[in-house]
Amino acid sequence: MSFKENLKSELEYQGLQIKELAVKCGISRNTLANYLTGHNSLPTADNAVKIAQTLGVSVEYLMTGDSSTKALIDSLPPKYRKLLKVFQTLDETDQEAVLHLITILQKRHQ
Repeated sequence: MSFKENLKSELEYQGLQIKELAVKCGISRNTLANYLTGHNSLPTADNAVKIAQTLGVSVEYLMTGDSSTKALIDSLPPKYRKLLKVFQTLDETDQEAVLHLITILQKRHQ
């Protein structure tokens, strides 16, 4: 996947709008919008780092869609590793159902 697609996906996943990301990372809304419109616009290294840090992802993930997550996963407590392992075995429909259930439970505890 491209930077544009990865950034769009991450914004959607985190429920962020471009203007919110702009404020949080100190990059203009127009610059971020250019990255998302796909005019073959890639961020400078500095901007890529700011965006990645703000979103809590790696620059590698934003640029390629891939990241070396083995070390991160290995550092998680056993119950979280088990959740991830089981989640990965589910088909897309069941994964969406699990995410929906988590959202419902989260709202009950706010």
